[in-house]
Amino acid sequence: MNYFERAKKFKAKKRLGQNFLVDENVIETILDTADINKDDIVVEIGSGLGFVTENLVNLAKKVYAVELDDDMIIELSKIKADNLEIIHNDILKTNLSQFGSNLKIVANIPYYITSPILAHLLGEIDELDNKNRNSVSQIVLMVQYEVAKRLCANENSRSKEFGLLSILAQFWSEVEIIKKVGAKSFFPAPKVDSAIVKLTVKNKPLLELSNYTFFRKVIKSCFATRRKNIKNSLVNSGFAKNAVEKTLKKLNINENIRGETLSIKQMGELSEVLKTNL
Repeated sequence: MNYFERAKKFKAKKRLGQNFLVDENVIETILDTADINKDDIVVEIGSGLGFVTENLVNLAKKVYAVELDDDMIIELSKIKADNLEIIHNDILKTNLSQFGSNLKIVANIPYYITSPILAHLLGEIDELDNKNRNSVSQIVLMVQYEVAKRLCANENSRSKEFGLLSILAQFWSEVEIIKKVGAKSFFPAPKVDSAIVKLTVKNKPLLELSNYTFFRKVIKSCFATRRKNIKNSLVNSGFAKNAVEKTLKKLNINENIRGETLSIKQMGELSEVLKTNL
């Protein structure tokens, strides 16, 4: 029985953001992108009906299938594989370090919690020693296409695409959109297109800074009020006006530009100089 016919037997739960991936070619692309071998430990997030899971167990040394839905747990339990362990839990409450090191993450996640899940996997910008990130080597996930563009966005992208999620993803990983996936690849079909994204986790953050918590506050300020110029955004976030003016002048940054027009590197320079001027 094909994936579509199997999925039709189940009623997706809207409250859990369930849309079952039924396209065999897309599943194959996910597996190829993850490049799993017999030495790999895989953590699959949102295993659902197990369409990807039943392929993963044939490729990996060990598969941990993390699933929240009781009904899906019953379906996953039908997969007979000695290297499969089903984890009935919320991924946001799951410590990945318990599964080992150099983990490969494969995820088809509910789109409404994409940002919290990425923050859980990568840690925040100022979490230099995050246990989850230290345990992960790569992440292959299905996200809404618009979110995929945000993950890869920079200061030259459309202003609504480049933001805190862009910086978080790129600060701790190399991000690549692998393939755009149409709505018809799912059952039930969502109202938006999706994309397979690969994040290769870095051992070190994108920038070397003296104070990462201060940098996090600065970038939040840059994006807090997108319609205001960078000077007003920083001042309104609590930074002293004279320090802001002095910093922008030293870095030759026009105080009337908007914060999202700065690159991540420029934001890092802004953070370092502003800190010394306070």
